[in-house]
Amino acid sequence: MAEQSFYKVIFYNQSQVYEVYARAIYQSEMYGFIEVEEFVFGERSQLLVDPGEEKLKNEFASVKRSFIPMQAIIRIDEVEQQGTGKVTDVAPGDKIAQFPTMPGKPAPAE
Repeated sequence: MAEQSFYKVIFYNQSQVYEVYARAIYQSEMYGFIEVEEFVFGERSQLLVDPGEEKLKNEFASVKRSFIPMQAIIRIDEVEQQGTGKVTDVAPGDKIAQFPTMPGKPAPAE
């Protein structure tokens, strides 16, 4: 039986950094977006409940597929085990290293 890989996707969203785990990610047909599917969250049987992961679980509860702008992606890792999702606030003035932005289309020649 082949081992199932997980992807850790870290992205910037409305002055917060999200760290989520998913089973499938790929480049979207919509230009400039990454598609994230099959979100994975920790088991509810744990005694301690992480409020950050609970927030993510509630936010993505009914989401089948999420389209994340490439400019918002900070990092994508393929990992062997899922971890705990997190939401971290970013203070004003903090710098976040993101993927480089896509260059615009060249202007038509006149």
